[in-house]
Amino acid sequence: MFSGIIEKRARVSLAAPNGGSLEIELESGWPDLSLGESIAVNGVCLTVTQFDGAGRARFFISPETLARTNLGGLAVGQYANLERAVTLDTRLSGHLVQGHVDGLARLVERVEADGAYKHVFVLPDALGRYCVEKGSIALNGISLTINDLDQRDGGVAVLVTIIPHTWEHTNLNTLAIGNDLNVEVDVMAKYVERLCLPYLKP
Repeated sequence: MFSGIIEKRARVSLAAPNGGSLEIELESGWPDLSLGESIAVNGVCLTVTQFDGAGRARFFISPETLARTNLGGLAVGQYANLERAVTLDTRLSGHLVQGHVDGLARLVERVEADGAYKHVFVLPDALGRYCVEKGSIALNGISLTINDLDQRDGGVAVLVTIIPHTWEHTNLNTLAIGNDLNVEVDVMAKYVERLCLPYLKP
């Protein structure tokens, strides 16, 4: 379980395809990693399969994960957002994030205004229905507040405002218009929908 508060950006030092899978190595800088530990990489919960005392960690990415996320586009020299799993005494500064990505959103607009950065991302309708104004969403693992919603480009357009700290300490500042981001919608909305289904059937 994560909170969507990015702890650091890590450089990709290895991206090695293995059949339909992918193995990556990240320069996390954390010397106290444990084998089998869960790390959110661009919002995707991955398992540490190998590490050294210098903070380099390896992860195995399955075909299922590659099909649902943007991790297949990682290349050596790029940077990924990292967050370690929360503990029982961790402050929950963001919202509950599982690291189980639901799909992709596309960046379609970015405007700098008053020192902040307004971003518009378009989600498929199947994910947009879980979004509400002032609700939470995780984009590339970052816990963000939805400012507004609209229909655009055949999906749901989500407007979020990125403060300077988030802009400087995540990989949002490396994205170009048209790039895809990993999306995890609020899991509570999905549970509510599931629980209500028996009452909605004719």
